Amino acid sequence: MAGRIRKSDIDEVRTRTNIADIVGDHVALKPAGVGSLKGLCPFHDERSPSFHVRPAVGRYHCFGCGEDGDVYTFLQKLDHATFAEAVERLAGRIGYTLHYEDGGPAASESGNRARLLAANRAAGEFFVERLASPDADAGRRFLGERGFDRAAAAHFGVGFAPKSWDELTKHLRGRGFTNEELSAAGLVSSGDRGPYDRFRGRVVWPIRDLTGETVGFGARRLFDDDKGPKYLNTPETPIYHKSQVLYGLDLAKRDMSRARQVVVVEGYTDVMACHLAGITTAVATCGTSFGVEHIKIIRRVLGDDSGLGEVVFTFDPDAAGQKAAVRAFAEEQRFAAQTYVATGPEGLDPCDLRLARGDEAVRGMIDSKKPMFEFMIKQQLAAHDLDTVEGRVGALRAAAPIVAGIRDPSLRPGYSRELARWLGMELGEVSRAVSSAASRPAPVERDEAPPRLSGGEPAAEPAPRPQGPTLAQLPTDASTRLERDALMGMIQHPALVGDALLERATKTGFGNRALAAVRDAVGANIATASSPEWLDTLADAVPEVLVGLARELSIAPLPQTRGEELLRVYVRDLASRLVDRDLQRRKRDLLAQLQRTGSGEDPERYRAVQQSLVELEAERRSLSQL
Repeated sequence: MAGRIRKSDIDEVRTRTNIADIVGDHVALKPAGVGSLKGLCPFHDERSPSFHVRPAVGRYHCFGCGEDGDVYTFLQKLDHATFAEAVERLAGRIGYTLHYEDGGPAASESGNRARLLAANRAAGEFFVERLASPDADAGRRFLGERGFDRAAAAHFGVGFAPKSWDELTKHLRGRGFTNEELSAAGLVSSGDRGPYDRFRGRVVWPIRDLTGETVGFGARRLFDDDKGPKYLNTPETPIYHKSQVLYGLDLAKRDMSRARQVVVVEGYTDVMACHLAGITTAVATCGTSFGVEHIKIIRRVLGDDSGLGEVVFTFDPDAAGQKAAVRAFAEEQRFAAQTYVATGPEGLDPCDLRLARGDEAVRGMIDSKKPMFEFMIKQQLAAHDLDTVEGRVGALRAAAPIVAGIRDPSLRPGYSRELARWLGMELGEVSRAVSSAASRPAPVERDEAPPRLSGGEPAAEPAPRPQGPTLAQLPTDASTRLERDALMGMIQHPALVGDALLERATKTGFGNRALAAVRDAVGANIATASSPEWLDTLADAVPEVLVGLARELSIAPLPQTRGEELLRVYVRDLASRLVDRDLQRRKRDLLAQLQRTGSGEDPERYRAVQQSLVELEAERRSLSQL
């Protein structure tokens, strides 16, 4: 049994890892204030970014769904990895050797997810090596006939699965993998003769996740005696979920984020053809239709929150392609980016088009894209006989809801005019049909059914965590804003505030009770302000109901300020204003006491109050020296 990873190693790997690099493999991040980055949350669907990352403290927080944690938590939640697997993966990324207590095995020998990834990695290397073997002539010929040379195959990691019962199985068992691990990775199947290779006599493409790890494979049939499907993919495994992967995304993600564009094509060879033709933002689904989970991934990588990006779909002209277009259109509203459809001349897909007419033709196909709405309207018109009154009325009824569903209201009148022109009908009649379609209630979206256990009973939901106020729910009066902003500066940059001012500010009165509780936690733990555990210490020190608020205060972006010195002035000014506000309140109280006492009624008390006023004024003058 594997021993525990030493805590010192866990802390060291966390310290050496930039959380922005890890999150950035999955989310397009952009600056959001001093030391803060933001992007679309990978844990829930959202239109505008509320997911913030602070690399300096190694934490993230979503102000939309409340997800919060460090780099290990991120990998655990996003990839369903165990804590040990998250540590091992990051250690491997930075080349750090982990040490285990109780004589546990090396990192490469522990962690189920790590083993499955290693098995896939070894299988991919095997397939690539076998593509150069004499018995892979059919595979090389398949690629060559589609315009892909050896360099192209190497760039995409394309390989060949030999036409053998268990050659891969024997190879991987020789590398130390067990039958159980190979089966769990989807590389072998079991039959009457024992384990056998799932992929045999096929061209094989590695399917990689956003980090570049191979999580599965897609394989194309080559031989007539292969009775399997034309394309065979890895089955669902602990690391491969076909609805959550896109082929080519590991190669396309940088240019997708930079160009704010993604081109969704039909298959592996289409992705290859597009990339080789210069369309390096092309991706494809893997053995399943384009769905909601794919949209979530694309939106995160694009940073799809401004409406400035573009999503281009390519569809085959056959019936399957038309169905794919309808499915994609049904989900179009989930994008903030503009959606388009690109079709090749004579119905050629990108691979065939490149082979027939070259790279420029592929680029021209994407450049000549049409808005998704126009494409879908014309699809509806093509299904009706526009030479008859009945056909035109039927086409109008079919197309009006599409125009009514256009997100940008400024585009609807223009499409109404176009629809009237295409139908040869009066604009007023078309506009009335569009208005009528827009007034119909949209279907109610229902939440997914609760997960069920193997016995069919709904799984018990975890007990809800106590919910306290969030930053967005705090009052917006000037006093509360000062307390909030000052706490953000004190928590995020305690060293810039300075111990003396920090201690004094945490002794001031707060009007908001929730913020006052966080203030008390800060004051009680000033000694740990410079330690890596500072934020966790604060979270442990506040009541459980306020943990979320404390986390938000530690992550929420401060206003843009250039340079550390200006930042220091900013956070110290906020803390000083807290102290000054407290001193002013005390001064008002003392003056009121002085007025009530009178110099003749109680001279001794009168002098004591005067002395307190003098001392308070001296404290106020010395505030700048803290």
